[in-house]
Amino acid sequence: MADTDSIARLLFEHTAIRGNLVHLDASWRAVLDTHPYPPGVRVHLGQALAAVALLSATIKFDGSLILQVQGCGPLRTLVVQATSARTLRGIARWEGEVPVGADLAACCGTGRLVLTIERGAGEPYQGIVPLTGAGVAEALEHYFESSEQLPTRLWLAADDQRAAGLLLQRLPGTHRDPDQSKDQHADQRDDQEEDWRRVGLLAATVTPGELLGLNTLDLLHRLYHEEDVRLFESEPLAFRCGCSRSRIEDMLRTLGEHEVQSMVAEQGAVTVTCEFCNRTYHLDAVDAGQLFVHSPRQPPSAAPH
Repeated sequence: MADTDSIARLLFEHTAIRGNLVHLDASWRAVLDTHPYPPGVRVHLGQALAAVALLSATIKFDGSLILQVQGCGPLRTLVVQATSARTLRGIARWEGEVPVGADLAACCGTGRLVLTIERGAGEPYQGIVPLTGAGVAEALEHYFESSEQLPTRLWLAADDQRAAGLLLQRLPGTHRDPDQSKDQHADQRDDQEEDWRRVGLLAATVTPGELLGLNTLDLLHRLYHEEDVRLFESEPLAFRCGCSRSRIEDMLRTLGEHEVQSMVAEQGAVTVTCEFCNRTYHLDAVDAGQLFVHSPRQPPSAAPH
């Protein structure tokens, strides 16, 4: 039976290679339930959601990790988020017909990939690279190559029921032992190169059907039955949106009292729908007025007009 809504970490013994395997089921279907995504959008959104889950187990952070793909084609935006609490959410925006079976470049056109790490207290980190490659996997491989100098390979798959992915990453090489000769150190580097090449070639034989249909143990046996792989205990993942009434109220406060009262005057109330989960928040005239009860009023300017 296939694993469900979980991520597992791998370590290839006696090498400088680690990996992650992710399977998304109910969490992926919860994302699909929020909007009527056409088939050409679903596959890229599912792959992006699997990718951000894989990255969340690779990059150390305390907060949220956001992956965005922005383009000028019919598929305008992919936004997926994973948190350090192992929750996921995602959304896509498109205009017109998104071709089924087309690669990411054909769907998005010229664009960029943005990876953002938001920390609770510190400043967010953001990396931006041009959108290159046939899919989300290739775009992220380019990101790690150009921004992190950390060789990384990904294989992603998604259908209407499940999204899955495999990530491999080569860790920085070991430092030279003072007792090692230059030749010995060179041989060690050559061995690491050979390990990375071999493990990557084996992973490249995986099919989308195997990623989606095989559980972790069966997939590892299929790919690496002759390798010494340590499999760590898997961690559960779940769909959860970060929206709340208090966050909606904070957002409305940033608009300002005049803007909010104008909305109430025009519509009789303020209604905000979260794009990620479709939950609707309704504030009537009294609720909207309460937002600014404790806000200090700015004194009128004494400057002449």
